[in-house]
Amino acid sequence: MNNLTFLKQKVLSGGLLNKKEALSLLDIDKPELYEASHDITRHFLGNKFDTCSIINARSGNCGEDCKWCAQSAHYPTKISTYPLVSEKVCVEHAIATHRQGIGRLALVTSGRRVNESDMQQITRIVQAMKTSCGIKCCASMGLLGQEELQALRESGVENYHCNIETAPSYFPSLCTTHTLEQKLKTIRLARELGFRICSGGIIGMGESPKQRVEMALFLQQEGILSIPLNLLQPIPGTPLEHMPPLDEDEILTTIAIFRFVNPKAYLRFSGGRARLSEATQRKALHIGINAAIMGDLLTTIGSRVEEDKQLFTSEGYSLKENTDWKK
Repeated sequence: MNNLTFLKQKVLSGGLLNKKEALSLLDIDKPELYEASHDITRHFLGNKFDTCSIINARSGNCGEDCKWCAQSAHYPTKISTYPLVSEKVCVEHAIATHRQGIGRLALVTSGRRVNESDMQQITRIVQAMKTSCGIKCCASMGLLGQEELQALRESGVENYHCNIETAPSYFPSLCTTHTLEQKLKTIRLARELGFRICSGGIIGMGESPKQRVEMALFLQQEGILSIPLNLLQPIPGTPLEHMPPLDEDEILTTIAIFRFVNPKAYLRFSGGRARLSEATQRKALHIGINAAIMGDLLTTIGSRVEEDKQLFTSEGYSLKENTDWKK
């Protein structure tokens, strides 16, 4: 039995890969790795495909210094900045998202965290969104504490999103105004309060292939079952504006390794997908991508919803299954 067959059988039997085993996937023949990853995806998750959309509910003027981010006030990115959007706009967005058949809608705010005044408004917005169409609601609002998270939970938010962004060993090179440990504190507290957790990051920020494996293993250890995989979109004005793009095999290999390491997780197409060819997107869907953010993203343009739906279903996925993951 060769190494790939052994590792695939270990995963299919319910085992989790350790660091040595996960790193060995970097040296395996790519077509064979991709097919094995496909088999793992279908074994654990069948043809389920999870969809979500987001509202950039407060944009820019963020005091954090994340080197990739257009919303950081540390960098001259010239994006549109605005305070918390109105309840009316959010409700209209929720109704439109629900009509398009997208499963979830997330309110995303810039900044380290949400203040008390904005949180009061946000909870009213969430209640209004759910009353208008019953859509499932998510939130991504930074490093919240128990009181703020509890308020969100009571308003009807079901999922909380907080990306770890990159490997623990690389995070301090990309952000100095907060730590991964602070992110973990919020993630673990949100889970204790009953939220489903969504957490992933960005690849192509200068990290090594081994650090991508490190990131996948870290998410495994935290039991994360919804993992957004963003491809860096270099933003003019940020320190990463001249970062060269990853090649196709690096992207597809990362997806396959994340699937091997996190066999039961939804691996989510997120930012950066628009720059991939349709052929590469189809390969990614075959290998292990089984979730996506649809519609426009935070500070860049996303994909057209109907075209996305046709793409996902043509690769054998169903958009009508219950995709709620364990908390």
